[in-house]
Amino acid sequence: MLSLKLPRLFSIDQMPQVFHEQGILFGYRHPQSSATACLLSLFQMTNETLNIWTHLLPFWFFVWRFVTALYVTDIQNDSYSWPLFVYMGTSCVYPLASSCAHTFSSMSKNARHICYFLDYGAVNLFSLGSAIAYSAYSIPDVMVCTTFHDYYVPLAVLNTVVSTGLSCYSRFLEIQKPGLCKMLRVLAFAYPYTWDSLPIFYRMITVRMGILLTQSLSSFPSHRPEELFLLPGESVQNEAVLNHQKHMAMTLLASFFYSAHLPERLAPGRFDYIGHSHQLFHVCVILATHMQMEAILLDKTLRKEWLLAHSRPLSFPQITGAILLCLIFSLSNIIYFSAALYRIPEPELHKKET
Repeated sequence: MLSLKLPRLFSIDQMPQVFHEQGILFGYRHPQSSATACLLSLFQMTNETLNIWTHLLPFWFFVWRFVTALYVTDIQNDSYSWPLFVYMGTSCVYPLASSCAHTFSSMSKNARHICYFLDYGAVNLFSLGSAIAYSAYSIPDVMVCTTFHDYYVPLAVLNTVVSTGLSCYSRFLEIQKPGLCKMLRVLAFAYPYTWDSLPIFYRMITVRMGILLTQSLSSFPSHRPEELFLLPGESVQNEAVLNHQKHMAMTLLASFFYSAHLPERLAPGRFDYIGHSHQLFHVCVILATHMQMEAILLDKTLRKEWLLAHSRPLSFPQITGAILLCLIFSLSNIIYFSAALYRIPEPELHKKET
């Protein structure tokens, strides 16, 4: 009778230090696994299995959303929808890249770094896709056609390039300066996210102020204060803003899990296979993306008439140019740092390993 022999698993003491995860003691794959062994590990409970599936399954969900939206849209003639499809396309790329990175990261030390270099590039591509969608559909009314609006996407492109380089560089500090490594990596993803979210922060603040002012003037029935304090076109956006708020809250929760290494830091060995921080981080990131997508779809629908009348839509050359520049410079970063792995002497890069 045929039987499938799954790869052997190892404890943290048997692994080179570059593979160590804080608070994770067991369930490591062989540090020089073959591609076949890596694929087999998808169906074996290791400390990476749920990291893979928590992004692989959502990848197919986002592909389904993307294909469904394409099916009901005349993409060739509906230029208003182009930024949405760029965003939805990038929302498919980053979960696939992440699941592949976690799948094949045990092939070798250098393969591990390169897998995550590609993962970081995909995350930054998604960041640019978000900026393009925000620029097209979610920019506050008062910012439309301003200098900020004109430079919003170009600076988002620059942010992706810098962020990819900084996050890739941080991997060279993992062994010798783990604290600095973590700080740089969090910074690398936090600052482009903050830039992308500035229009959303503004909208949430102004809507909240409008609600407070409306409540304070509710004793004057002869007036309609909600019309005074909500900006043109913004009276129909409260539902979208609520989804943006949920997205922000879930993103903050994801950042907490990524940075804190909880709960496994408090109980090493208890959460090796199920429930450790990176799995929770993945779940929160996917939920945040889902909420962000719902918010952008609402903005696209509710604000369409006003935006078409007052905004300058992104042209096809602008969109493709931004994506191409991001791809070219981010891939250049990845190639440069990948080549550097082979230039740096082994003892210097991993000198604390046993």
